[in-house]
Amino acid sequence: MDFKEHFNLSEQILYVNTPGNGLIPKETLAWRRNWDETFFDIHTDLRDKQADFLSEVKASISTLFNTNSENTFLTPNFSFGYNTLIERLPTDFEFLVLADEYPSLQYPLINRRLSFQEVPVSINVEERILEAIETQRPNVFVFSVVQYISGLKIDLGFIKQLKKTFPEMWIIADATQYLGTEPFDFKASGIDALACSGYKWLLSGFGNGFITLSDGLADFLNGMLKDIPRPKAAMWHTKSLLGTFFEPGHQDTLAHGTLQHSLKFLERMDLREVGAHLEEVRNEAYELLDERGFLLDICKRANRSSLINIQIDPTLYPNLLQSGVKCFPRGTGIRIGLHLYNDKEDVHRLIEIIESLR
Repeated sequence: MDFKEHFNLSEQILYVNTPGNGLIPKETLAWRRNWDETFFDIHTDLRDKQADFLSEVKASISTLFNTNSENTFLTPNFSFGYNTLIERLPTDFEFLVLADEYPSLQYPLINRRLSFQEVPVSINVEERILEAIETQRPNVFVFSVVQYISGLKIDLGFIKQLKKTFPEMWIIADATQYLGTEPFDFKASGIDALACSGYKWLLSGFGNGFITLSDGLADFLNGMLKDIPRPKAAMWHTKSLLGTFFEPGHQDTLAHGTLQHSLKFLERMDLREVGAHLEEVRNEAYELLDERGFLLDICKRANRSSLINIQIDPTLYPNLLQSGVKCFPRGTGIRIGLHLYNDKEDVHRLIEIIESLR
């Protein structure tokens, strides 16, 4: 399938910066222009139907990722949903996190003075996680499915087994660098809370995201809120107690509508087809980069992500930009990301540009 035709691409630009922000499909951009104009047209009633519209957005999330829409909340980004969640957890909980995690994941534990331990990221990180859980018995394990600097991808089969082995431990995942790259079934994943921003692999621009909870975690949180009265105002008569925390005020229908439209686009493209395409492009990239010694050792695993940290001098970044490569320096190299609008030709073009600069 030719995915490129659905995006505004340029022959002068090689776009591999999805880990920074993903492109928006042409049809989603057209929807945004029409929605914004229609929404503020005094003759329309879209402004009076915001609640129904936002419920439809949640339904689209539930359809694509098999979540419970009643436990799914629309947020402006990952960080808002995640911060709100940990504010609701007992302050004496012990957390386990990976070292060098995304700042918005780890720092909220620090600035709330919550107790946590770190697991070093290594090529056998799943074994290290299991060892840490067996010895430390944390209440919560928090992780990014794909690490934002290295691109290391946690084995989701391992996470599923982890929940079976330690059912009393809550598992919280950041899926911002993952969702949109392959099919994902939340209810079957073993994850209790999945939060995500939409502006990367979900192709949805800024200002939107969501957090979804397992029935077990939702029940646990509701149990902690049992002494709080339900909202009595008519405008909040359908809002759940958890909704008063995760969705406390007005929400941007343009931003969340963009998320919905891109989710529907990904559904039509079929995430199985997207995943197969990305696997083919990824394999080409990993092979060519590995031949040249450009890969981090911890990423030479069977479980590969579409985020790759190319081990070349980060000071080459301005030269890459000048050559039309949209990327970003991270850690000890240059970070790229491959998505459905990239193909093998892009990979070969990138290699040629890199070699011309070295």
